[in-house]
Amino acid sequence: MEVKRDILWRVYLCFIGMVIISICVLGKAFYIQHVQGAYWRGLSDSLHQKFVELDAERGTIYSEDSSMLSTSIPYFSIYIDFGADGLREKEGKRFKENLDSLSLCLAGLFKDKGPSAYKRELSLGYRHEDRYFLLQSNISFDQYKRLRDFPLVRQGRNKSGFIAEVTNKRLNPFGLLANRTIGLARSNAQNVGLERTYDTLLKGESGKRLVRYIAGGTYIPVEGYEIEAQSGKDIVTTLDVNIQDIAENALLKGLTDNEATQGTCIVMEVSTGKIKAVANLGRQPDGAYWEDLNYAIRATEPGSTFKLATLMSLLEDKAVALTDKVNIEGGVWKVSGRTVYDSERTDEQNVTVKQAFEHSSNVGMAKLAWAHYGRNPGSFIDHLKQWRFNRLTGIDLAGETAPVIKHPGSRTWSATTLPWMAFGYEVLVSPLQTLQLYNAVANDGKMMQPYLVHSIEESGITVKENKPATVIDKICSDETLGKVKECLEGVCLEGTAKDVFRNSFYKVAGKTGTALVADRNRGYADHIYQSSFAGYFPADHPKYSCIVVIRNKPFARKFYGAAVAAPVFKELADKLMSANPVPVMPALQRDSTPFYYAGRRGEIQQVMKAFDMSYRDSAGNNEWAMLYSGRTGQIEPVLNSESLPRMEMPDVRGMGLKDALYLLESRNIRVVPSGRGKVSGQSIAAGTALQKNETVTIRLN
Repeated sequence: MEVKRDILWRVYLCFIGMVIISICVLGKAFYIQHVQGAYWRGLSDSLHQKFVELDAERGTIYSEDSSMLSTSIPYFSIYIDFGADGLREKEGKRFKENLDSLSLCLAGLFKDKGPSAYKRELSLGYRHEDRYFLLQSNISFDQYKRLRDFPLVRQGRNKSGFIAEVTNKRLNPFGLLANRTIGLARSNAQNVGLERTYDTLLKGESGKRLVRYIAGGTYIPVEGYEIEAQSGKDIVTTLDVNIQDIAENALLKGLTDNEATQGTCIVMEVSTGKIKAVANLGRQPDGAYWEDLNYAIRATEPGSTFKLATLMSLLEDKAVALTDKVNIEGGVWKVSGRTVYDSERTDEQNVTVKQAFEHSSNVGMAKLAWAHYGRNPGSFIDHLKQWRFNRLTGIDLAGETAPVIKHPGSRTWSATTLPWMAFGYEVLVSPLQTLQLYNAVANDGKMMQPYLVHSIEESGITVKENKPATVIDKICSDETLGKVKECLEGVCLEGTAKDVFRNSFYKVAGKTGTALVADRNRGYADHIYQSSFAGYFPADHPKYSCIVVIRNKPFARKFYGAAVAAPVFKELADKLMSANPVPVMPALQRDSTPFYYAGRRGEIQQVMKAFDMSYRDSAGNNEWAMLYSGRTGQIEPVLNSESLPRMEMPDVRGMGLKDALYLLESRNIRVVPSGRGKVSGQSIAAGTALQKNETVTIRLN
């Protein structure tokens, strides 16, 4: 009995324990389901759902004439959710009814496989209930528009299961044109150019989309849970596509002819500081040229184009006059243990300051700077700082390298620094900085801030516009300005560039430059020269300033600025001047040849206004008028009214055929014209009474 009781006690104890545990499990399940249910369901959703960022449509970069320079092109990847309720309802009736026609349309659109292959793929995806079946990737917008009208697809996403995901690809429609200046928006590399400088404005604000996790590690969008992205703003640049194209081609030709390693060409609008073109080309390993670096804003030793600053300093301080003589010692001068050489030796000893500049004498400019600033070099450096050579130009373009202007007391200053600076060595400035000074000379002494972005727009509305900004009101006195202009024109008439611009149909002012540059660790052993030409045109009414800088290959056959860079400048200037000639109105002189024109008064007045010609108007408000030469000694022509009675033959002499026909046929007169030009005679005299069904013959001269 004792054993039985002991066994029963143990059984009862186990049973009670199991009951208690069951009650706890059921209670906990109830608590989780009803009390903590919302929390755990939310946690489950967070593991299977998440928000992903949607890239905004990047803004477009335009030229000033509204040509697209960089834009985003949408591409579409098409997926199918074969588990969509609308696709599977009624045992897939909608899918089966449209399968054949859809397969036929897809084959016709993509042309990558036949209708039967598409039918097999779609049927297989339907049987497996594939929730994210990739149909096609990266299709164009035109293809996507056609796809939306296909059978089944046109019934909408819920009924067809078709899902389109959009990705934007950045495209430069003009390819190489200003490629480095515009830049490219790249997802896996650092942006450059305007794309980098204005990235925050161009990229807009990202949106968000809720996606759900499905088997295979794939996320599909959850419809209705999407925050739209805000498109980026558009950038309107100051670039001119035509000028840019001319600059690129002229520079490419110059580089190719001389097998040069790199080059840049910048065109600036004189009165505003707008950059109209920036071409940057570098030689690639295969021998082709590409916009690889922005050489326009990289500081280098400028060479002889820097002599403009030296001459301006001397003239402004009244240290020299253009007619003063300087002994160039045959083109060789020793100073403090170093020797200054002229690139072109001469037997002449004494030349004027103007001649030393025009013929780019290193010795002449170095001796002048040494004579007048040797004891006080800081005075010369102050001029360079005044003309902003010691600071960045501040152009709205990332990547501009800092200039280097040495000063007395600095670690790198030596006894020969000043004379070498006088002809463009031992200083580092960018081509754009050099051009800024030349542009200021062309602009009557007013130095403009160079800029590349004209305005920022949002949905076609201008939200910010950049205006031309003056950084220095007057770089020097008018007297100095007149003298340096004379010297710059002299370079192209009598100096180093005279052979290049000998037959130009317009005046050019500028300066050649040739600098020996170091080649990394090899120093100057490879005789690599940098050729340059900076100037403006037309010299008498400057519209554009331009600089061309080309780095030549080692031991190049041609390396002088006049032989390498100046021809590029001339080709660009010739084409711009031919396309946009500057009108020159000669003084009016008395023409003894009598003339007579007739026609509608308003049209004659419009022509005279278009040609900006003055005349004496006595026509009043009459519809028809005649224009004829004034009396002897009177320059201005006379516009007078013409009386045209309805029942008399009108005088149509001096009229064009259109006016004559209108006037005669409005009176029911049949006209037989002969010749071309304006009417010189008519078979029936003016003022003759009109007969019924009259016919008149008019002769045109």
